[in-house]
Amino acid sequence: MCYFELHFMDLVFYNNLNPVAWDFGFFQVRWYGLMYVLAFVLAYFLILRLIEIRKEKLSQDEAIDFLTYCILGVLVGGRLGYAIFYGGADYFFQPWKILEIWNGGMSFHGGLIGVIVAGFIFSRQKNISFLRLSEILIPAVPLGLFFGRIGNFVNGELWGRVTNGNWGVIFPGMDLLPRYPSQLFEAFFEGLVIFGILWFFVLKKRENLKPGFSLGVFLLLYGLFRFAMEYFREPDFQLGFLAFGLTMGQWLCLPMAVAGAVLLFFVLKK
Repeated sequence: MCYFELHFMDLVFYNNLNPVAWDFGFFQVRWYGLMYVLAFVLAYFLILRLIEIRKEKLSQDEAIDFLTYCILGVLVGGRLGYAIFYGGADYFFQPWKILEIWNGGMSFHGGLIGVIVAGFIFSRQKNISFLRLSEILIPAVPLGLFFGRIGNFVNGELWGRVTNGNWGVIFPGMDLLPRYPSQLFEAFFEGLVIFGILWFFVLKKRENLKPGFSLGVFLLLYGLFRFAMEYFREPDFQLGFLAFGLTMGQWLCLPMAVAGAVLLFFVLKK
């Protein structure tokens, strides 16, 4: 049986959340995995709604096929991205470790690249513009990010930097120092805020929203928000700080934000 505890001690929260939702002895169901499932289920219904709003000629079966492509893109791209961006020499000299998904390690930027590649392949097969296709996917992505970061918080991973204030969260898997709950910061800004902004334009412009607009907004805002949130997040221990005191996440977000700004420029100009 799973349980949740969050102790309150002098404005410092002790994260004692159990990452296991159900334990059947021979098999465990973890909250992090459930967050992924919930994100994909909600994405399916949001995609159906976006197809209706955008008046795209895609059936429910085609929507399932599209989501399946995207799920594969997230999993394959996220794992390869982690190996390339964060894995270091271990994955270079022992590439079979990429298949050891039970040891964890997923990269958002790698997953995003995987989704874009999967979406492009699907668009070619269905003879539909990739940018048009992106308009029925991208507005659903931030909600998945929200649940993913909540899963990170429950797991007690990707913790924040030490805070000198009179508040913070203690992650016993790391140490007993109060740290910023960077996972919750990211869940709010990269998840809920971007989700709200995108759906504001979706519902306001509806079928008149120019293809590529949502993708450009997402790339720009996520790049900016993630870059800022990295100042509250502990850098990956195997990499530490890179050139100019930036983290790997920040370096990956810079071209992402630039790409979003460039795409928005051309979309709005067109």
